[in-house]
Amino acid sequence: MRIHIATDHAAFELKNYLVERLQEDGYEVVDHGAHEYDALDDYPPFVLPCAEAVVEEGALGIVLGGSGNGEQIAANKVKGVRAALAYNVELATLAREHNNANIVSLGGRMQSLEESYDIVKAFVTTEFPGEERHQRRIDLITEYENR
Repeated sequence: MRIHIATDHAAFELKNYLVERLQEDGYEVVDHGAHEYDALDDYPPFVLPCAEAVVEEGALGIVLGGSGNGEQIAANKVKGVRAALAYNVELATLAREHNNANIVSLGGRMQSLEESYDIVKAFVTTEFPGEERHQRRIDLITEYENR
């Protein structure tokens, strides 16, 4: 499975940790940056290409920042993205099961590296079961997005 990932300075250490752990687990990880620490960089130039790649490939993605809020907002501006902010395993799992989210957003300042990995692992291993009520809601969102 290919996973796209992006961050700014605020979660630079977390991104590098997640890339390494996911690769150890056999995932192909595409790193959209930041590729070096710059305390003044902005997240949209990294997050938006990541989100576009997720949609183009039908892949999953991870966007990271200090809180994850701005990164989730930016990712959700890309047509076809359903990015969910998750601060624990349960939220990550529900994002996949109920919303078929294709991007998870995490705050690098909100949990430990290991907790973050557990959240990401839950997200990428949880399948969307396709229950009618959840698919119906996703279809309504998609219909609105396509107007």
